[in-house]
Amino acid sequence: MKKYTQSAKQSEVERKWYVVDAENMILGRLATEVAARLRGKRNPMFTPHVDCGDFVIVINADKVRLTGRKWAQKTYYRHSGYIGGLKEITAEKLREKRPEDLVRFAVRGMLPKTPLGRDMNKKLKVYAGSEHPHHAQGPEPLEI
Repeated sequence: MKKYTQSAKQSEVERKWYVVDAENMILGRLATEVAARLRGKRNPMFTPHVDCGDFVIVINADKVRLTGRKWAQKTYYRHSGYIGGLKEITAEKLREKRPEDLVRFAVRGMLPKTPLGRDMNKKLKVYAGSEHPHHAQGPEPLEI
């Protein structure tokens, strides 16, 4: 009798919604767990070429922690596309301006840099406060 590995199909994947409270959590440890959930690595039917991950809602992103002197030393870069258009911002200033982007950038860096990874990134919802508009989906709390 032949044994074979089953591959997940896009139409067969059941997605769950999880909500994560990021208050007093270390950014990198939070991002690894969230990226694994978005990718579907915790799913027994994980298939690398299929988006079989779940939706993740991160609340209290403004209360996430960084260790050491990363608030002052960690730098995020972006480029406008024009000559001399390189912009940089420290993690401390980014937390003041857009605290959701700290979590969003950390998770995006842990996902594949392909069209499939961009689809996975769309299932991440990040909010600075403790409120989110996704109550209708019935998200389950996720302990990390």
